[in-house]
Amino acid sequence: MDCVCTPEISLPESQTLSPHEIVPMLIGSTVEAIERELVLQTLARCDGNRTHAARVLGLSVRTMRNKIRQYATDGIDIPAHS
Repeated sequence: MDCVCTPEISLPESQTLSPHEIVPMLIGSTVEAIERELVLQTLARCDGNRTHAARVLGLSVRTMRNKIRQYATDGIDIPAHS
């Protein structure tokens, strides 16, 4: 079962945001913070399945594991596998 990742921003069902529209909302955030949030939200959408989340993000499972380990070391809650 693959996870389905959809944007968190509430929009009418027929409307989606392009990267060109999303990027201005991210200005002022660090790339590290954006990456961390993207990883954590993707992991949550994939019900904590690290393999599926890694695949969705185009990361290796090892890279995903290393990022999660770093986030946990930093005291960030990691979505559990359900």
